[in-house]
Amino acid sequence: MIRQNTGNRKPKTPRPVLYYYGIALLAVLLLNWLVLPYLLKPKVVEVGYSFFLDQVEEGKVATVEMDTNQILFSVKDTNGMESFYKTGYVNDPDLVSLLREHGVEFGAVIPKQPNYFLSLLMSYGIPLLIIWWVGRKMSKTLGEKMGTGGLSLGGSSGKIYVPTGDKKTFRDVAGQEEAKEALREVVDYLSHPEKYVTIGAKCPKGVLLVGPPGTGKTLMAKAVAGEANVPFFSIAGSEFVEMFVGRGAARVRDLFEQAKKKAPCIVFIDEIDTIGKRRDGGINTNDEREQTLNQLLTEMDGFEGDSGVIILAATNRPETLDPALLRPGRFDRQVPVDLPDLQGRIAIFKVHAKNYKMAQNIDFHLLGRATAGASGAEIANIVNEASLRAVRMGRTRVIQEDLEESIEVVIAGHQKKNAILSPEEKKIVSYHEIGHALVAAKQTNTAPIHKITIVPRTSGALGYTMQVEENEKSLMTKTEAFNKMVTYCGGRAAEEIIFGEITTGAANDIEQVTKIARAMVTRFGMSHEFGMMALETNSSMYLGGDSTLICSSKTGELVDREVKELIRSAYERATEILMENKAKLHELAEFLYMEETITGEQFMAILERENKYSA
Repeated sequence: MIRQNTGNRKPKTPRPVLYYYGIALLAVLLLNWLVLPYLLKPKVVEVGYSFFLDQVEEGKVATVEMDTNQILFSVKDTNGMESFYKTGYVNDPDLVSLLREHGVEFGAVIPKQPNYFLSLLMSYGIPLLIIWWVGRKMSKTLGEKMGTGGLSLGGSSGKIYVPTGDKKTFRDVAGQEEAKEALREVVDYLSHPEKYVTIGAKCPKGVLLVGPPGTGKTLMAKAVAGEANVPFFSIAGSEFVEMFVGRGAARVRDLFEQAKKKAPCIVFIDEIDTIGKRRDGGINTNDEREQTLNQLLTEMDGFEGDSGVIILAATNRPETLDPALLRPGRFDRQVPVDLPDLQGRIAIFKVHAKNYKMAQNIDFHLLGRATAGASGAEIANIVNEASLRAVRMGRTRVIQEDLEESIEVVIAGHQKKNAILSPEEKKIVSYHEIGHALVAAKQTNTAPIHKITIVPRTSGALGYTMQVEENEKSLMTKTEAFNKMVTYCGGRAAEEIIFGEITTGAANDIEQVTKIARAMVTRFGMSHEFGMMALETNSSMYLGGDSTLICSSKTGELVDREVKELIRSAYERATEILMENKAKLHELAEFLYMEETITGEQFMAILERENKYSA
């Protein structure tokens, strides 16, 4: 492959807690300032001044209160009930004498103290009701924000998945037959525990799912719960650890307490390496994380194997987990969920194809061979990309071309339709790619050519040669590894033979050929100098971690020397093959220059016919 030398709707944001406290405080103030005074104030009737004098003379007025604007007075009827009245103030010099004559008392007419029960209800009952409502609103909002779905695991964001009509089963998981077989025993135990109790057998307390990202570990855990028809608790390891000391341990306790109430059930902890990392005596340890791990270990010891609670956990880094977490009695069993093989990839394509409208003549076997090393998540993305392309092209069904193009999009990126290569650059790229293909075709034990293109891609590739294995391979011989190196060297060799000059387009080829040569020497024992001596270790097998030399600096120099010699031999072999087939190199490069993209069948047809050019 030739490369340039370069390097819905927006979710509603939950309101802050202080927002709701502010609403509650404002409501209480308005209640006390506006509503309560109006409700508790006695009813006062406005009357004329003559009515006031008549009531005084009849001796019915009990009390009078005068100010500069009005006169307030109360009148008692025959039953002793008081009524309150007001009238406008009149400058009457005889009023005081009249009041004294009839024995009217002066004082406050409107009662200042309301009914005790009504005052208590208004002052405390309604505010408490408002505060209760605000608390409910806050709890619901925070629950939605943290994804609790109504289940509060000690303030954690744990979610509960209860199987419904849309539950996941093993039929929804393809390409992981070995993992499903290892987990069927857990399903059988949850469904028929009496069989195990009779013989005295105990189901494993914990099952650890290990594998690369995208292989379906979470889906597998849901399928186990769906097959057994039991509740499924799900929480991420990172959600246990917070800035508050002891909060992670409290969440672990609450999680297991809830699980025991729902037993039989499954508790799934995703990315358990977040809290389960190996403990050491270093100064950079995380006390909160270690307390959470200690609580998890204690809880797993605290329930028996027949309690009906099964712990499933997933991780991409099993080598970093604490040994106490992996001992028998805790996580008793490890189930690898690896990248699918050929039959597994074909099955995954068929499972995802059920959700889309597909043409009848889809070759799933070819798709499976073209996606060697792809995970289930990547295959799902490929099928979805194919459906999007079908819509863009105005079709109502996904055809084979859409799926093959989506594979190329995942491998090399989208086509750069606006990228324009100069005629000279296009010619160089044509010879470069034909150099790869011609060297591969003239060797044995190499994958057949499927497609050659010089259309630039968004990944930076100006062209690439796609090879597809006929059958799945788990092992690679020394000859096959060397032939692959020779194929990678074919592009640079073709440039030097035809143009007498080299370009930056072989950057990716150089990286790949060096990687293979170093692995042959340091990891695969294919070295004349070192034999079966291990010189390198891989720090993270599932995450593609960098390899580290485990030898002395002097031995490292010898390793570099042998790697260099291997690459030199591969380059010389590629040059030799191209020189022997120089006429075909010209013919094929000219055809690719004109067509820009050719299939493996077209390539082999030109290669096998009589020469058009002389060497």
